[in-house]
Amino acid sequence: MTRHLENARIVTADGLHHGSVTIEDGRIVALNGDAPKGAACLDLRGDLLLPGLIDLHGDAIEKEVEPRPNAFFPLPVALDAIDRRMAAAGVTTAFHGISFAEGELGVRDVEFAEKLARGLHGFKGAVDHLVHIRYELTDAGSEARVTRLIDDGVAGLLSFMDHTPGQGQFKDAAAYGAYFSRVYAKQDGEILEKISAKQAEAGNIVARVERLADHARPHGVALAGHDDEGADRVAFMARVGATISEFPLDLDTARAGCAAGLVTLFGAPNVLRGRSQSGALSARDAIAAGVAGALCSDYAPQAMLPALGVLTGEMGLGWSQAIDLLSGAPARATGLTDRGEIAQGKRADLIRVRDAQGALSVAATWVAGAQVYGFGAP
Repeated sequence: MTRHLENARIVTADGLHHGSVTIEDGRIVALNGDAPKGAACLDLRGDLLLPGLIDLHGDAIEKEVEPRPNAFFPLPVALDAIDRRMAAAGVTTAFHGISFAEGELGVRDVEFAEKLARGLHGFKGAVDHLVHIRYELTDAGSEARVTRLIDDGVAGLLSFMDHTPGQGQFKDAAAYGAYFSRVYAKQDGEILEKISAKQAEAGNIVARVERLADHARPHGVALAGHDDEGADRVAFMARVGATISEFPLDLDTARAGCAAGLVTLFGAPNVLRGRSQSGALSARDAIAAGVAGALCSDYAPQAMLPALGVLTGEMGLGWSQAIDLLSGAPARATGLTDRGEIAQGKRADLIRVRDAQGALSVAATWVAGAQVYGFGAP
């Protein structure tokens, strides 16, 4: 079926235009042309038409699988729920973060993580679901597991985490202990045991990153650093082939990431709230300084579109620059050359957006030209 979406305010790479989009076989075949004979036409009545959002780092799947501690839902129920949630948020390609950090992050068991990763990989939902493996570098036992997932084509993105106290997110053992005591109800003895185990693995981290990166690149798996701090860390990640620097901890690190050609990734909730929930670098400050390359849902997919409203409203970014942070740049960083913008030949991943005085909401979502959410289908 040929579809023709008309009377829209369309955001393309070169600005905001009033016009139309014609779709055939799941791809955009024309912009601002007349409706082909026999096409199903839909009048968007002046609503915004944006490229579908691409979420590189989202943890929301964890709450769908385990909505309360030790209360697990069957995978089909959880996957269907996250699929609907993403479509409603305007996310047409979702990289779901699944952590491999045995014994460290409370409920994140590595055997279950592998089951979830494989379930996601085989899931055909309304939107595209890809697996983002978050690997804790001090978890020696999971290296073989992650390697196997890469070999089996499950991994779409691999990020390297290191939560050893004294660097990164936790500046000292006290900060590490306070976090795990508060969030995961760990006792002092357990925390000290975990710190000792992590410190014992410190000398193996570099070789482990190099091995996994060398293994992942030929499989087309995108690589990312996580909670990067300092120019040396960024340079190392770039050297092993990373294209993304997730949540750089300060402006200098973000600048170094940009200089190294990495896409610096920040959370949309950070933009929406005006600050980081962990006290890290403000995404708004990074955007104002010109060192934010992309935004992700982090833990809240529903924050992505409202964050776009903050960018184009309160922060004064142009529509093309703003949407590139949530669609174009994530596509380029992961090699998804068929999507990320509204242009002839691209896949018709689109969202119809209502703009009520800067408050943006999704009215309809199309993936490869098929409407998967909303109303008004032609």
